[in-house]
Order: sequence, then structure tokens, then C-alpha cells
Amino acid sequence: MFSTERPIYRQIRDLIVTRILEAGDGAQLPSVRALAAEAGVNPLTVAKAYHDLQAGGMVTARKGVGLFAADGAASGLLKAERIRFLTEEWPRVRARMDQLGIDVTDLVERA
Repeated sequence: MFSTERPIYRQIRDLIVTRILEAGDGAQLPSVRALAAEAGVNPLTVAKAYHDLQAGGMVTARKGVGLFAADGAASGLLKAERIRFLTEEWPRVRARMDQLGIDVTDLVERA
């Protein structure tokens, strides 16, 4: 399930980001234990991912209630994820396209 190219906690962070983007601000997020069981990873790995998002102000913890997407998290994460895609992922995709001789018009024709 997980790639060896990036640390697992970063991939778990990506799962949480996807949930926030889908559910929106204020959405309740799975607990550390629940997400660890779902993903089949150590709870400490999930806790590290949540800590990263909490430090960035994207996730808030309500004592005795749970974890929630912070106000403005969805728009902030969308902007950050777009930048990350264009600077980190797209160059690899583009290099692979060049290697295979795939033109952007080939992609448009298949869409």
C-alpha cells in the first residue's frame, strides 16, 4: 500500500489531507488509533502525521472530543498541495512523459 519513495508518515499525512479536502473545514477526522488500524501502521506514525498538520494549523484537537480540520484548512491545503504537485510531482511525471515520447496532446485526447 505504501511507497518506498517517501516516509510512511508523509503518506499518512497525504491521506489525512485528502480527507480534509473532501470533507471540508470542521470535519471530524479519525482518531490516531482508528487511522493506524485502518492503514495498518504503528499509531506513532499516525501521531507524527497529525502533529505535522497540527503544527501547520490545519488540524485542531478538542480534548475529549477528537481531531478536526481547522477553519481554513481545506483552502490552505489545496493551495499548498497544488504548489507541491507542480514543484515535486509534475517534474517527475513530465520527465517520464518525455522518456516515453508522450505529448500533452496525447493526454488531452484520452481525457
